Amino acid sequence: MGGMNGPSTLFLDIGGVLLTNGWDHNSRREAAKKFGLDYEELNERHHLTYDTYESGKLSLKEYLDRIVFYQKREFAREDFREFMFAQSKPFPRMIELVKSLKIKYGLKVGVISNEGREVNEYRITTFGLAEFVDFFVSSCFVHFRKPDMDIYRIALDVAQVSPDESVYIDDRAMFAQVAAGLGLRAIHHKSYEDTKSSLAGLGLVL
Repeated sequence: MGGMNGPSTLFLDIGGVLLTNGWDHNSRREAAKKFGLDYEELNERHHLTYDTYESGKLSLKEYLDRIVFYQKREFAREDFREFMFAQSKPFPRMIELVKSLKIKYGLKVGVISNEGREVNEYRITTFGLAEFVDFFVSSCFVHFRKPDMDIYRIALDVAQVSPDESVYIDDRAMFAQVAAGLGLRAIHHKSYEDTKSSLAGLGLVL
């Protein structure tokens, strides 16, 4: 498990690290264009309710009822849902990096992610994340969202590791900083090259 004094467990985010963000402001802007919606109104409604969806307290249907289908539309719900899911794309080099490090060092790999259930399950299945991720501490499953420290604590408990045995990778600086505050060795992911170098500095060298 890991190298001499090296990490035994790698925690990481999905959106911005392994895959593109599932449903960010760029995706919502494109949806507004495609379906003829008022982007500002869509975005405002999104911000008022998306945290509740990500926390597992709304279904995707209920979320879409609030942001889009609160009035009659000329397009089908399924068309909007398919467009929403289609925004997810993989980062193949990052996926391969994590797979290779897992094999070489016998790492436990866990995800700590803010995602709604249907989006999360689609992304896990479509991109084969469960093939190399051992467990998913997703906000929709545990009902805590980053930067709440409890979601990191749950991940540590599930993995049965101490913070100093762990590395955490996130594309959002604040979320990496919160993890570091709990004692995890945190990497603010900016690019494949930078993160690969940072991991090598922690003893996870390919």
